Amino acid sequence: MKFFLNLSYRHKIPLWGSFLIIISVIAVSASFIGNAYTHVERDLSIDSEKLGYSLKSNLFTALLQDDIWRAFEIITEASHRESSSMVQVENILVLDNAQRVLVSTHPKETPMLTHMYELGPEFSEISRHISQMSGDKSKTIYLPKSKHYYSLTPISRENASLGTLIIVHSKDVFFPLFAKNARNGLLVGTLILAILLPFNWYWGQRMALPLVQLAARMAQLGKKWPEDLDPDLYEYHDELGLLFEAYNQLLDDLKNKEVLEMQILQSERLAALGQLAAGIAHEINNPLSGMLMAIDTLKCHSETSPLTQKTIALIERGLTQIKDTVAALLVEAKMKSRNLLPQDIEDVLTLIAPMSGKKALHIAWHNSLADEVALPATCVRQIMINLLMNAIKAAAQQGEISCDISMIDGQLQISVINDGKTLSAEQISHLFEPFASFSEGGHGLGLWVTYQIVNQLSGTISVKKERNNHMNFTVKIPLGEQT
Repeated sequence: MKFFLNLSYRHKIPLWGSFLIIISVIAVSASFIGNAYTHVERDLSIDSEKLGYSLKSNLFTALLQDDIWRAFEIITEASHRESSSMVQVENILVLDNAQRVLVSTHPKETPMLTHMYELGPEFSEISRHISQMSGDKSKTIYLPKSKHYYSLTPISRENASLGTLIIVHSKDVFFPLFAKNARNGLLVGTLILAILLPFNWYWGQRMALPLVQLAARMAQLGKKWPEDLDPDLYEYHDELGLLFEAYNQLLDDLKNKEVLEMQILQSERLAALGQLAAGIAHEINNPLSGMLMAIDTLKCHSETSPLTQKTIALIERGLTQIKDTVAALLVEAKMKSRNLLPQDIEDVLTLIAPMSGKKALHIAWHNSLADEVALPATCVRQIMINLLMNAIKAAAQQGEISCDISMIDGQLQISVINDGKTLSAEQISHLFEPFASFSEGGHGLGLWVTYQIVNQLSGTISVKKERNNHMNFTVKIPLGEQT
């Protein structure tokens, strides 16, 4: 039993359904067969009583006239006539009031003037039933363990009784009729099974397969992200359908939670890196400024050889490059700046045109700003320039870049799309870290600076891969106060 209960629902539901269907069909068939037996027995009893009533009138006249021969003819003719019918009479006896045989269709077995108790135990029992009869109603007697049943009909008229008519039937007559009805019942049961069992297996599989898939996907949680359940797998909205919808919703919520947690971790990591980089930059900037000042003093107040001047110039260029790199790490977005104007956006297009022209890029430009926007123009321009320069470097020769600037729900939204190399999920997770460059010739600070500016303006920046494998950088910045 435990083995059966541990089976998969894809087997358990059809098996349980089949078991219940078979039990129900057997119970219905048994009831049908039992009713068939009762009906056959009742019909035989009715037919026997009818035969008795049809004979007793003629027998009453014959006995009243003491015409025993006529009585014999009447019962013999009836016996031959009914032997070919459903009643199938085995023997007919006519008794007098003293329960002696006056005439029978089998004189050798039941001789004339033989008393009933002399004919054996069964007839003795029949004699007892005759003694208990009153009136002129017929009575059918079924004796236990007997191979016959007996129909008793009083031979009487107007309260005058001349004897009793006994019609003996063999119980073997039941079986052909009963077998016929039983066979019909079994055929009906088989037909029901032939219809219900395949339907039960189909419906069981239809219900169990989604449950099996749901269990398999639930087992994958914590190890890897399982796939969503196919909505066509179970199209109904009952409790099972609601369970599948809840699973899909749970899966979406867990995925969204993981994305949110990753964003929070990335934000915290970038914030920590920003603080570290800013601290290091400040520490480097102080001695660096002193070194540059010393070199400038040396150049102005010292006579040096050409080789020394060349060496000093080389050192100065190196220190200047270090200064520019350190300056890039010190991002300050909350500087004093005028509000952003639509013309500022168009100026950015003018500034990047020479660089995009070198690669023969097609730029789809959509600027829907019509009025002044309460955001620092310098910072927004820097964000756009960095994103567009990054897109130009990533785009293929004669490729495409799309830039869309719009106001949505009180936020400035900047979307830059390029058709360059597709970034992996791992690369995207480190994209805004300092010195994380995935292109040749880049120092990895452009997107870092962009992230810092956007973050200080309380905005968000995201990257996603479109269906056509283009990379989409989207910046959303809430509006500040008018300046």
